[in-house]
Amino acid sequence: MANILVVDDELGIRDLLSEILNDEGHTVELAENAAQARAARQRMRPDLVLLDIWMPDTDGVTLLKEWSTTGLLTMPVIMMSGHATIETAVEATKIGAQSFLEKPITMQKLLKAVEAGLARNSGQPAAAVPLRKPGMAGVVPMPQPELTVESAMTGGQTIPPVVEMGPQARQVFELDKPLRDARDEFEKCYFEFHLAKEGGSMTRVAEKTGLERTHLYRKLKQLGVDLSRGKRERNAA
Repeated sequence: MANILVVDDELGIRDLLSEILNDEGHTVELAENAAQARAARQRMRPDLVLLDIWMPDTDGVTLLKEWSTTGLLTMPVIMMSGHATIETAVEATKIGAQSFLEKPITMQKLLKAVEAGLARNSGQPAAAVPLRKPGMAGVVPMPQPELTVESAMTGGQTIPPVVEMGPQARQVFELDKPLRDARDEFEKCYFEFHLAKEGGSMTRVAEKTGLERTHLYRKLKQLGVDLSRGKRERNAA
């Protein structure tokens, strides 16, 4: 596995890329600006760098040029941006960047670019990166599981519905509440169940639930799911 330096001023992007790459077994170093990237490059020789173009102190193209002119561009660099022009991408490629990823970055494109960059660094041809699941490049609606709701009217009272979550999990959901609240409650429980089952691996949960990786990450944050819980359980095991 490889040592990868991720340079981006957006915390969410750094966390997302770090999570994906860690799931793939890579060691990830993070930098939020050019100054931290310079310091990281002095401490180590990364096998690959993911470098954002637009940053507040020094832009990525200028940093790339700096590394090139000082002999520090000894590793593949993949540029990233959500607003760069074709001219900027071409300029970065001429300086020495291996490729360019446009934000938002899908998991498939990221892994394919990283695979190609690492293969180039090792002198080996890049292996084909298989699709993790049909439709991975786009946002796939979450498949709705079958819900077995058993209810009966007894003396004017309703027995609470029971939703089957799996062979080892049962959860009672109260349906006498607004639809949005009931849906969020179910989805949180659903994702927590799969995170625990997959040992906290976001990659495997994305495959299992049929969601594109970046959409899954945002969904878990929105629902307030504790992403560190699965990691702690996996490390304890």
